[in-house]
Amino acid sequence: MGTILNILLFIFILGILVFVHEFGHFMTAKRSGVYIYEFSIGMGPEIKSIKGKDGVKYSIRALPLGGYVQMAGEIYEDDDTKIIPKEKFMCNRPWYQRLVILVAGVFNNFLLAIIILITIGAIWGSPTLTPEVGEVKEGYPAAKAGMQNGDIIKSINGKKTTTWDKAQLLLLVKDKDGIYEIEVEHKNKKVETLKIKPKVIKDEQGNKSQVFGITTTGEIRHGFLNAIKYGFEKFCSTIDQMWLTIVSLFNGSISVKSLSGPVGIYTVVGASRKSGIQSVLFLIAYLSMNLGLMNILPIPALDGGHVLFLLIEKISGRKINAEVESKITVFFFFLLIALMIYISIFDVIRIFS
Repeated sequence: MGTILNILLFIFILGILVFVHEFGHFMTAKRSGVYIYEFSIGMGPEIKSIKGKDGVKYSIRALPLGGYVQMAGEIYEDDDTKIIPKEKFMCNRPWYQRLVILVAGVFNNFLLAIIILITIGAIWGSPTLTPEVGEVKEGYPAAKAGMQNGDIIKSINGKKTTTWDKAQLLLLVKDKDGIYEIEVEHKNKKVETLKIKPKVIKDEQGNKSQVFGITTTGEIRHGFLNAIKYGFEKFCSTIDQMWLTIVSLFNGSISVKSLSGPVGIYTVVGASRKSGIQSVLFLIAYLSMNLGLMNILPIPALDGGHVLFLLIEKISGRKINAEVESKITVFFFFLLIALMIYISIFDVIRIFS
C-alpha cells in the first residue's frame, strides 16, 4: 500500500510542477495572440484528450516527466500559413512578447515555491536562517579549532554565508587540502578565522562523510509577516544554494554522482510522505525552484536556451539559421537525456547498495 501511495504522490507532485510551468507558457502565449495547437501534461502516448472551445487540444500523456505547449511558429513559420494568420505565429510576435512567453514557466515555478514557503511559515512557523552555531560538540574538529556555541559563521573558504543553507553546502564542497577556513563571529563580536580539518567517517555501506561536530539552532518565529519574510529569504537562499551546486559541478568540487534524477526524487517523495504534509509541501517548493532554475539555464533544448537564441537574434538583428538551431537543440536534448539516465543509474545503485 505504501508503494502505491508513493507512486501516486510522485505522479501528483510532478503533475503540479509541470502544470504550473506549462500554464505560464500557455497563458502568456494566449494573451499575446499566439495560436496554440496543444496543451499537454506528460509526454509520450496519449491517454486522454479533449478539444476546447478555444480550439486548443488539452491532453494527458503516459509519462509524467514533462509536458509542453505546442504553439504555432515557435521558431519559424509552420506550414499552416493558409489556415493560421501570420501574426498568430510566435516567431512573428514582438521579441519582448516572445521573451515573456519563454520565461513565464520559470516565473510560475518560482512563484509557486514562494507561496508554498510562506504557507509553511504561516502554519508551522518560520525557522531562522541565520548561520548561528547551536552546539559545538567536545572532542570534534570544530571544538578543537576554537569554535564556540552561538558563533555566527560569516564565511567558509572565502565565500560569504548569510544562511545555514549556504553554510551547509559549502561544508560539503571538497577543499583541495581538506582544511576549511571558517570565519566566525563570537558572542563578544570578535571575528576569528578558524582552520578546521573535518573528521572523515564511513557508514555501513562504506560511504564517506565529513563531520565537523556542530549543530544548527532551531528558533521558530510565528506571525504572517515573519512567514512572508521567511518565504522570500528561504527562496533566495535555496536558489543561491542551487546555483553554487551547479558551479561546483562544473569545477569538480561536487560530483555528478551526488545528484538525483527521477528515481532519487521518488525515494525522497516516499520519505517526505512519512514525515507529514509539511515535508511534502517543502519538497514541492524545492522541486519547483529546481525546475525553474534548471530551465532558465542558457542550454539549448531548455527555456533558457531559447531565450539565448532570441537575445542573439535581437542583438545581431537577424534570425538564426533554422537548421543550425534545430540541430543544436536536438544534440543538447539527447545530451540531457543521457545525463538523466546516468544520474538515475547511480540513484538505483544507492537504493540497492
